[in-house]
Amino acid sequence: MIKTLFRQVKEYKKDSLMTIITVILETCLEILIPLLMASLIDKGIEAQNMNAVMKYGLIMFVIALSTLSLGFLAGKYAARASTGFAANLRDAMYTNIQTFSFSNIDKYSTAGLVTRLTTDVTNVQVAYQMIIRMCIRAPINLICALFMALSIHFELGSIFVWAILFLTICLALIMMKAMKYFNNAFPKYDDLNESVQENVVGIRVVKSFVREEFENEKFKKASENISRLFTKAEGILAFNNPVMMISVYGCILLLSWLGAKAIVGGTLTTGELTSLFSYIMNIMMSLMMLSMVFVMITMSLASARRITEVINEKSDLVSPESALTTVKSGSITFDHVSFSYKHGSGEPVLKDIDLHIHSGETIGIIGGTGSAKSTLVNLISRLYDVDSGSVIVGGEDVRNYDLEVLRNEVSVVLQKNILFSGTILQNLRWGNEDATLEECQEACRLACADEFIQQFQDGYNTYIEQGGTNVSGGQKQRLCIARALLKKPKILILDDSTSAVDTATDASIQRSFEQRIPDTTKIIISQRISSVQNADRILVLNDGVIDGFGTHDELLQSSDIYQMIYETQIKGREEA
Repeated sequence: MIKTLFRQVKEYKKDSLMTIITVILETCLEILIPLLMASLIDKGIEAQNMNAVMKYGLIMFVIALSTLSLGFLAGKYAARASTGFAANLRDAMYTNIQTFSFSNIDKYSTAGLVTRLTTDVTNVQVAYQMIIRMCIRAPINLICALFMALSIHFELGSIFVWAILFLTICLALIMMKAMKYFNNAFPKYDDLNESVQENVVGIRVVKSFVREEFENEKFKKASENISRLFTKAEGILAFNNPVMMISVYGCILLLSWLGAKAIVGGTLTTGELTSLFSYIMNIMMSLMMLSMVFVMITMSLASARRITEVINEKSDLVSPESALTTVKSGSITFDHVSFSYKHGSGEPVLKDIDLHIHSGETIGIIGGTGSAKSTLVNLISRLYDVDSGSVIVGGEDVRNYDLEVLRNEVSVVLQKNILFSGTILQNLRWGNEDATLEECQEACRLACADEFIQQFQDGYNTYIEQGGTNVSGGQKQRLCIARALLKKPKILILDDSTSAVDTATDASIQRSFEQRIPDTTKIIISQRISSVQNADRILVLNDGVIDGFGTHDELLQSSDIYQMIYETQIKGREEA
């Protein structure tokens, strides 16, 4: 974990090192001030020597000014190092998330990834800044102050040693007890963020079903879970101050009593006693800083583990070393394919699929909910790997292709159509960032989207709100189809992506495909038999197995499931 995090310091190593150097210099100079104060009192004030007072006073002023400057520089370098470190952590996580396969993404919730990128990184950032400042300053200050105290008067200095031992034991016990609550608290942020995300995304559903009170209770419960755990943790950490005060005032009382005796006995001067009081505060403040660092480190350890988990996550799907960079055609073969989402340990979703599709064919896929239609097409662009058998595209196993090359040639319009905030033109160019306006317009004409785009005041420069909330479901689907067409793929997969358009528009889109992209293999998944009945061949899936594969007329004779769907949808509509 430490190695993973340290690698993200990268170009900010110099700032981190400069922070440490300036903190060390600042601390060493501060330690001299009580010693100079003792000399000023003993050699200047008590001896009534104004030259000595001026001399030591000037030296103390220069040292104080130097420590102030060094403190400013330390803060500047630490801020730059910690914020840069946090930025690198976010970038490393986000970059790695982009490489995840669907199976990797399934391991993390969206809310969990958002929490890691925000709350967890902030915790680690604050901890890192404290480590390179306080965690360096406090031990050096403690050791130097203890050394100076022992050199002034060994017996009185030994009081500090016992105080340090007492505080170390108490702080260790407090940290160990608080640690388990912090470990449990931060994962609860995932539940909180998930509650917020679901509510905001589904706000229309919440309001239409008048479920605001239910959502408020759910959020309140998630918030109270975090509050309860932090209350317990902070309740334990609250013992820090009493323990610290006992040590500080105990040392002051002992030092006052024994120091007075030492002055009377002539083994200690007034100035030396004053410096010992200063060193006692230095030691106690150092311990206080260390306790704060330990608290922050304790809080951030859980966050650090969650961050490194994402950074070190390896994609299940990678391109082979000598990957193929050309997809010759749009032919597709499923060679006795079986697949399960838990790769061999779960219930098979697809079972012994044996299927051959020619390049340029239009294939319809139909079946009941849960029959694994979407799962089947996800294997073509290698969004998942098969458990057994092989998926062959263009005459080659998909596992032999470079992933980017394969996915550029297999364009998928998923069930859940996503548009991003930006103009219509910007959304279309997700399919091809170099596409001209004319190419975008042609793709939209093929997808029957041009007609409604022209009705917008700003046309192709119309701004799409986040999630495409300012366009209808059918318009969103047609824009997504146009975006997919701009890739000019060898295989086009429409995964129930015309469900929100009327049958006339659906038929018009399919006619455009037949006329304008005849060489592209087209796979159309639909719940409507009217969307697939004119396909070259139709695949009927039932519970992950092939129930039938043939033309519309052939399936009416050979597939009971297809016949039942046909009678329910077509004949029922004709009778109505």
